[in-house]
This record gives sequence, structure tokens and C-alpha cells, in this order.
Amino acid sequence: MSSDTSTARRSGSRATAVSVLLLLVGAACLWGSSRMTWVTVSSFDGLGEERSQDLLGSSWAAASTPLALALLAAVAASFAVKGWASRALALLVALVAVGAAVPAVDSLFGDVSSVKAASVAELPTRAEVTSTQAFALPAVIALVGALCALGAAVVLLRKPTARKVLSSKYDAPAVRRDEVAERTRTASERAEANGEGEDLTERMLWDALDAGEDPTDRSGTPRNDH
Repeated sequence: MSSDTSTARRSGSRATAVSVLLLLVGAACLWGSSRMTWVTVSSFDGLGEERSQDLLGSSWAAASTPLALALLAAVAASFAVKGWASRALALLVALVAVGAAVPAVDSLFGDVSSVKAASVAELPTRAEVTSTQAFALPAVIALVGALCALGAAVVLLRKPTARKVLSSKYDAPAVRRDEVAERTRTASERAEANGEGEDLTERMLWDALDAGEDPTDRSGTPRNDH
């Protein structure tokens, strides 16, 4: 039983370590992409020369920074939650991954909206957007971060728990005592029937005493001095 518990704990520790690593990489990617130029907007307001303005990820994909912070918060939560709470955390991380992937995919495979560019750049009403240029690198980095977050969600969803193993050891001590007592009585009866005397091992003797059984008692009546 202790071996099963140790195995479950090691598996849980590995899953936690992998999920934490993926969450940290994902958060770093989202934060880094939010500091990079996603779109360059050129505009002309009819009064002066045409001007160009760089739009950072924190403006063009405004959710990237708070989503990166959410992944950092998930790092701390992954150490504390277990069972169904771990599944709920996995669902939240998956939602963060989707939220981070949408603007990245849109930037990579969609057209830059002039209306959105003018709004994000806070251009005056009289200004007209003459051209826009989207950069692929920050979107790719954000997409990598989203994929890392999604991977962390899968790991958290499949994270093993030692609760079932531990419950069999600590939640039902009476059942364990009954099993030890029955095993002791069976061994004693078998030895008496074969005329071989006691064949109880030292471990069985101690288990029987710990369970409240007298291993020398053939009646099978448990001791009541516990």
C-alpha cells in the first residue's frame, strides 16, 4: 500500500512539475508578445505629413497581459489544488489558452481591420488610415504561449491523485483491523489442523496485537482493552 502511495505521489509530483513548467513558458510568451509591435498603422489627417504608429501587443491584443498574469496565478494554484479542484483549474487554464490563441490566429491568418487600427491607435476622426502592416513574430510567440497553456491544462486534467490510495489506509482502520484478525485466525486454525504448531510470522503477530487480537486465542474473540 505504501508503494502505491509513493508511486501516486511521484506521478503527481511529475505532473505538477510539468504543468508548472508549461504555465511559466506560456506566461513568458504572452508577456513577451505583449511588449512587441503587432501592427504598424500609417495615417494621414489632411493637415500635415503622413505619420506611422506602432501598436504593441498590450494594445492590439489587450488581453495578453492579464492572461499572462492569470497563468502565473495558476502556477501557485497548481501546488494547492487536488482532485476535482485540479480539474476545475485545468478548465480555467484551457479557457485562458483559447483567449490567448484567438487574437494570435486572427493576426496570422486574417486581415488587419482599418477600423480597429484607427481605434487602437486613437486617431482623430478626420484622420484616415492609409496602410497597415501586421508582424507575424509576436503572434507566433503568443500562439506558442497559448499552446503551452493548453498543454498544461491537459496535464492538470490527467494529474493523478493519491486520495484513493490514502483513503484505504487511513479512512477505514476498523476494516484493516478486521482483515488482520481474520488472517491471524485463519493461520492459527490451519496450523492447528495440520498439527504443525504455530506458523504465525513475527509480522502477523504484531499486526494481530495492534488490531486487538490475541494470536494465541483459538476462540477468535478479539481483545477489548484498546
